[in-house]
Amino acid sequence: MTTDTAERLRRMPGVRATRRPVTPGGAARFDLHHVRLSPPPDAPAPILVLPGGPGLASVLPYARLRAGAAARGLDVLMLEHRGIGLSRTDDQGRDLPPEALTIAQVVDDLAAVLDDHGLDRVVVYGSSYGAYLAQGLGIRHPERVTGMVLDSPMLTAHDSRVQRAELRRRYLHARGLRELVEAGTVPAEETGEVIQLVHEHGGPAQVRRLLDRLATSRGRALWRWLHALGGKEITENTPYFMEFDLAGVLAFRELGYAPDPDGLPLDVNLSFARRAKAFPAFTGEPFDLPAELPGFSWPVAVLSGERDIRTPRVIAAQIADLAPDGVLVPLNGIGHSALDAHPLAALTATAAVAAGNHRRLPALSARLSALPRPARGRTLELLLPARLSLPW
Repeated sequence: MTTDTAERLRRMPGVRATRRPVTPGGAARFDLHHVRLSPPPDAPAPILVLPGGPGLASVLPYARLRAGAAARGLDVLMLEHRGIGLSRTDDQGRDLPPEALTIAQVVDDLAAVLDDHGLDRVVVYGSSYGAYLAQGLGIRHPERVTGMVLDSPMLTAHDSRVQRAELRRRYLHARGLRELVEAGTVPAEETGEVIQLVHEHGGPAQVRRLLDRLATSRGRALWRWLHALGGKEITENTPYFMEFDLAGVLAFRELGYAPDPDGLPLDVNLSFARRAKAFPAFTGEPFDLPAELPGFSWPVAVLSGERDIRTPRVIAAQIADLAPDGVLVPLNGIGHSALDAHPLAALTATAAVAAGNHRRLPALSARLSALPRPARGRTLELLLPARLSLPW
């Protein structure tokens, strides 16, 4: 995409910028972009929506989400994260440097944008990495939060250990997997990413079909396609959509995204391990979320997809237990990030939190799950059965 694309995005309805320091106390500045459509009359509490990543943009990828929210009477504000998309460069057009990319600065950006819009308090919706930022806002700026929706949330820099244990609990002893690895049909180091991806988008039945095909010497091309797809988000930049190349500093330096492989099948996130050398080493988390969550004084709804292994249900349940007024809201038939996989359920749950009805959500989880889902959020789910039916 070109500079013309950036100018077009800046002219989209509701897009504007707040001047922010590149680093605290430094003289350099950049335009931090954000977007908010005109608030509907009688809208409930404003909603700050933070997508996952780090690397996901907000202005372009979530235009339909914001339009859908406005049609339902919701007042949604989204931030173009520093180092990404419209907020990628400083006043001289240079990419923001690594020292500009810290979670503390991102969280303070959130508060600055709220100030710019004259918003004292908001409901904060965070998905995946965005859920970590949402909790960070609750720690650094608790006076700005009136409610919180944590979708597929992170809890610590060691969540990948829980993720790996959950994947192995389900599939390490699955019929045929070990035999496929021992025969060299599939590399052990690829099994974690591929099986996790298929489980999330197709569930156990599609994992079983994949393993059965491979056992009959078919499906290797499909396996290679799935493996390439699994690491695509962090290996290929798509400007104004997903840009991991700068924001990845946050993932590795503060959130411990690089796993410690043990060489066994179903090791997860090895694409991050392969990229780790290009980024700073892990230095420690900015927050101790398990210690801070009991101090949250606002309603917290924790959304958890039935097939989510990237941030497993056990983590979501722990967060809901730690928050004094937290509830766990299971969502059937989806994997990671309701914001992307089931936006209508995400918006409906958020509207309930904004209206003070979060405690009703667990009993309504089946109805939320059954709400219509857009085909664009089900692309791989719809493709998998077809690809598994091909004769090669």
